Amino acid sequence: MSDTAGLNDAERVREACIAAALEGYEEAAIAGLCGEGALEMAISVIRRLDMAEVVGQEGASAAETSKQRR
Repeated sequence: MSDTAGLNDAERVREACIAAALEGYEEAAIAGLCGEGALEMAISVIRRLDMAEVVGQEGASAAETSKQRR
C-alpha cells in the first residue's frame, strides 16, 4: 500500500467516524438522552462501524458509508 493510499484510507475512516458520531449524537439527543448519554451513543456508533466496508469503498463519502452501515 502506498503512502497516498494509506492516507486516503485513513481519511475515509476519519470521515466515517465523524459522520457516525454526529449521527449517533443527534439521534440520542432527539430521543431525550442527556449530553453524557448522547456522547456514549456516539461512541457506540463509532465502535459498530464496519472498517472493512469503510476502507473498501474507494471514493465513497463518509455520509454514504455511514448510511450504508445501517
